[in-house]
Amino acid sequence: MILFKSEHIQPILTGVKTQTRRTGKCRWRPGSIHQAKTDFKKGSKPFALLRIVSVRQERLGDISEDDAKREGYPTVEAYKEVFKRIYGWWNPDAEVWVVDFEVVSP
Repeated sequence: MILFKSEHIQPILTGVKTQTRRTGKCRWRPGSIHQAKTDFKKGSKPFALLRIVSVRQERLGDISEDDAKREGYPTVEAYKEVFKRIYGWWNPDAEVWVVDFEVVSP
């Protein structure tokens, strides 16, 4: 399972958002399929099934403009503001997992 904010549902389903950055340990492997949900509640239904295309680790501050677009945002600055709202911090030297995905089934 991969959790997303509800604001990300439409960009994921329309193919605008095809990448996500995550902190913590890596739980994803290329080729694996995961449910995309907005919460952990038992019985909550996924809004999509996602196939992991690739996974890599990089510094948060190394995000490119192209990557920001894959994250569903027009610029790195726009992505940075959303990341800070979600996680409460922005440290360009922090190592994050970059997960590229595609929708298998909505």
